[in-house]
Amino acid sequence: MPTDPGPCRWVLPDAAELPEGHELVAVGADLAPATLLAGYRSGLFAMPDTGMLGWWSPDPRGVLRPARVHVSRSLRRALPRFEVSVDAAFADVVAACADPQRPHGWISPDYERAYRALHGLGWAHSVEVWAPDGSLAGGLFGVEVGGLFAAESKFHVRTDASKVALVALAGVLSSDGDPRRLIDVQWRTEHLAVLGVEEVSRAAYLRALPAALALPPALGAQLPADGELPGPASRITWRRA
Repeated sequence: MPTDPGPCRWVLPDAAELPEGHELVAVGADLAPATLLAGYRSGLFAMPDTGMLGWWSPDPRGVLRPARVHVSRSLRRALPRFEVSVDAAFADVVAACADPQRPHGWISPDYERAYRALHGLGWAHSVEVWAPDGSLAGGLFGVEVGGLFAAESKFHVRTDASKVALVALAGVLSSDGDPRRLIDVQWRTEHLAVLGVEEVSRAAYLRALPAALALPPALGAQLPADGELPGPASRITWRRA
């Protein structure tokens, strides 16, 4: 189980009181583990805004119910071409996501340190996707608070690798059959919509959040056996130490 970093020393905004469509809700505070976790539990996440630490609550919000991940025929064929691991190369995944040459990059060294701190406490997790030659082909990382997985970023250097990471994550999170689990992707894009991400109002997200937070975390335990997960994720081969 993750380690509790203690109470947050800041009073964060109440997202339920925000006007519709207002997404940047505050600036300031810090990136301490307790602050970041308080944000996720309140429906907020940290992301810079013009050089300042911003706290965001999108309206509408992009979410994926893990059991509803959509896997195209081409992606289904791609799944067995890779191996997948969890938390095997967290720092490498974050560094790849933080590559300053990526368009729209936002993960500064301060954010990298913050996520590594959360990982050290057992809250932040990565999903790695490995090519047949043993190189890191793609992956994603985020923060799991109960049954909420707050996805922060993903990357790929091989076609479909980041999609494979999402399918693997959704497979693990949906393996207990509990429909209250959520993957928060912040904003729905056309790319994510193809994978089953939908938009919900901020009010709907905040209503669903407490039930998700009350669940036990799904990551950080033993990896599933090959073929054990339901649906398309059964085609994934897991890489073990």
